[in-house]
Amino acid sequence: MKQAIKFLLLWLSVFPALAQNSTSYWQQHVDYTMEIDMDVETFQYKGKQTAVYTNNSPDVLNRIFYHLHFNAFQPGSDMDIRSRTIADPDGRVGDRISKLSPSEIGYIRPTVLRQDGVPLKYVVAGTVLEVTLNKPLQPGESTTFYMEWDAQVPVQIRRSGRNNRDGVALSMTQWYPKIAEYDFQGWHADPYIGREFHGVWGNFDVKITIDADYTIGGTGYLQNAEEVGHGYGPEGLKPMKPKNGKYTWHFNAPNVHDFTWAADDEYIHDKLEGPNGVVLHFLYKNNPEIIENWKKIQPKTAELMQFFNENIGPYPYKQYSVIQGGDGGMEYGMCTLISGGTRYRGLLGTTSHELAHSWFQFVLATNESKHEWMDEGFASYISARAMGAVNNEVKANPWGGSYRGYRYIAKSGNEQPQSTHADRYAINRVYGVAAYSKGAVFMAQLGYVIGEKNLDKTIKKYFNDWAFKHPTPNDFIRVAEKVSGFELDWYLTDWTQTTNTIDYSIENVQSDKDGTYIFLERIGLMPMPIDLEIEYSDGSRELFYIPLQMARAEKPAENDSLRRTVMADWSWANPEYKIFVAGNKSINKVMIDPSGLMADINPEDNVFITE
Repeated sequence: MKQAIKFLLLWLSVFPALAQNSTSYWQQHVDYTMEIDMDVETFQYKGKQTAVYTNNSPDVLNRIFYHLHFNAFQPGSDMDIRSRTIADPDGRVGDRISKLSPSEIGYIRPTVLRQDGVPLKYVVAGTVLEVTLNKPLQPGESTTFYMEWDAQVPVQIRRSGRNNRDGVALSMTQWYPKIAEYDFQGWHADPYIGREFHGVWGNFDVKITIDADYTIGGTGYLQNAEEVGHGYGPEGLKPMKPKNGKYTWHFNAPNVHDFTWAADDEYIHDKLEGPNGVVLHFLYKNNPEIIENWKKIQPKTAELMQFFNENIGPYPYKQYSVIQGGDGGMEYGMCTLISGGTRYRGLLGTTSHELAHSWFQFVLATNESKHEWMDEGFASYISARAMGAVNNEVKANPWGGSYRGYRYIAKSGNEQPQSTHADRYAINRVYGVAAYSKGAVFMAQLGYVIGEKNLDKTIKKYFNDWAFKHPTPNDFIRVAEKVSGFELDWYLTDWTQTTNTIDYSIENVQSDKDGTYIFLERIGLMPMPIDLEIEYSDGSRELFYIPLQMARAEKPAENDSLRRTVMADWSWANPEYKIFVAGNKSINKVMIDPSGLMADINPEDNVFITE
């Protein structure tokens, strides 16, 4: 009996550990084969899709969801209603969707849907297709879905569409029925209201039939350059005679989670060999006002790619295309769509940001709806560094605009935590600052906390460990902890899940015959380690570093030219801290954070000048 009791107690002690770690890492997989035939007069097309879906989860799936993004561009859609009711609508959208005529709207209408040859029951709910499976999909099993659909490309309003403001005929993003992601948090069948996207990794085999005058650029590798020509393949290649006035473009795209293309009958197509043999394609309108700038950015794009290769990790595909289209700048698999081009600096800056997304988003593939700051913020951080490198510009703080944007929102009373779903910010501007500005500051400020060299190592290890795996915020911060030796849960929690602010001040500086006392105060709720610089009357400077107790580590010295003293830890519960500087050396100025990388919302009281 005693032995049985001992065994039971042992089993109970082990079971919770098993329950909390019952599954290892997994992710779903889908392989698409698609054919579409585009009518460039009506902008309507018919599609056929075979999707082989593998359930790598530990769960039995009784249903599946598809995204039908083009359905957002119809009067009365969620995107239309939200745009007309939010306080600060996106100027590109406004009330335009509500005014679309039947020939201008977008739609994807499934006409056939089968699972392993058997018809399925489904319901179209706005931009989401809800499908009940005929047979539950067991863990480890694969099933084949076959769909036919009718579609119409909407007038260009947001990202996708026809005849954008630059006159590009087709910007085909999120144009096909796309299976929603299912992960450890369940289904991510978010309606398309205005923000970003999420998808399942897989391989794409896509055939696009379109008028022979049109050139296509986008995701994947063209398989039949000898048939279509249009600047693909060897110099002087003459295309085959089109069938019925059309070519069928055949693309393969391995290991991607999306497929995008754009087409126009006036595209200029340039090619350039980039780093590591990657072929860079540039497709843009034959417009005299932009041609020079589109030519100038081409060698710079190669330089940008080399910078990202060296500072994040090697670009894993064989081609990348910069394509004129869309409504601004938006990243996609192996390509970006960018509108405009009359301003060189703007075109290059947008290219830098969108190219950075090929690492921070497309290959790492975070869930942009839930963690938009990891997507936009990380790309903003690294693209600012890249622009400085390729333009030979040195700035004390390359993210100064991001810091200003964050401080404005932090003090506005309108800020929401970065953990807010991207579609559920009350104000568009608050979303923009949270995703871009505060996201970039998260990364730049992390360099202040753990040291720039540790941050550089973290970025490379993060990419190496988590490419093609849909990482979460915790995955990133754990990499930073392992690289730096810091405990950083406090940093991730306060910065991304609350609106707590950083606010420190130098309350007073007092001297006597033995030395000088410096009195510091923590006013904000978010703690930080403190770099304190003292400037003496003889012009010399000295650093004092105050570690944050809960970080359980000390930042390495980064300026060998200055003497640096490591002080006792500062605990969060104590709002005050005192430093004693021995000796009678006269002090002119005391400054918190001389780097300017700590996002103190009131930096004015971070400097104390003695009289």
